[in-house]
Amino acid sequence: MTTPFEDPPIAPKKPTRFGGLRTSFLTGLVVIAPVGLTIWLMWTLIGWVDGFVLPLIPAHYQPERYIGINLRGVGVVIFLIFTVLVGWIAKGLIGRSFIRFAESLVNRMPVVRSIYSGVKQIAETVFAQTESNFERACLVQYPRKDIWAVGFISTEAKGEINQKAETGSDLLSVFVPTTPNPTSGFLLFFPREDVIELDMSIEDAAKLVISAGLVYPGQKKPEELRKKAG
Repeated sequence: MTTPFEDPPIAPKKPTRFGGLRTSFLTGLVVIAPVGLTIWLMWTLIGWVDGFVLPLIPAHYQPERYIGINLRGVGVVIFLIFTVLVGWIAKGLIGRSFIRFAESLVNRMPVVRSIYSGVKQIAETVFAQTESNFERACLVQYPRKDIWAVGFISTEAKGEINQKAETGSDLLSVFVPTTPNPTSGFLLFFPREDVIELDMSIEDAAKLVISAGLVYPGQKKPEELRKKAG
């Protein structure tokens, strides 16, 4: 019983049928979206490779003449076989001699030389030097003091950079990624004492950056928390 001067008690709202449908729809969307986007990206990538490789094959040798249908993915198979064959030849003596001769010709071309050397360096960094990965995840103060950012320690700074920097200790090369695209970011050099190493793995730190701070290492799912509370 309430008096005219008291507010009536607010009863807890019961979940409506529309609310249940909305929750089910969002849950289904979370399940379907990653799978659908992954399939779409792979399908698009395969089609792009087919569209690039198949036109290079003479019409008489087109796989469609023998298969009978335009089967997607044939160009990818041809590209993989061709790449393996080129790599096998390049490892031999004749292949290495031919590559050195071709590079000597390219180095004489002003514009082509710059483009080739840049693309080659990127390719060697991404594909060939698989042992040169980020070492550890870390915390650094960036872009100013008292603002912390997650970074990845790559190597110790060497050569002229480490010698001419006016610091009392060695420098560490730290890659600070952007959110939600961790492939872009900034290469920064910090004194060793200003870098705080983290116990989390590189993968967990990458998930933290990609999710914009929504997914933390060791964080339990809401279903697990509800079960534990119950």
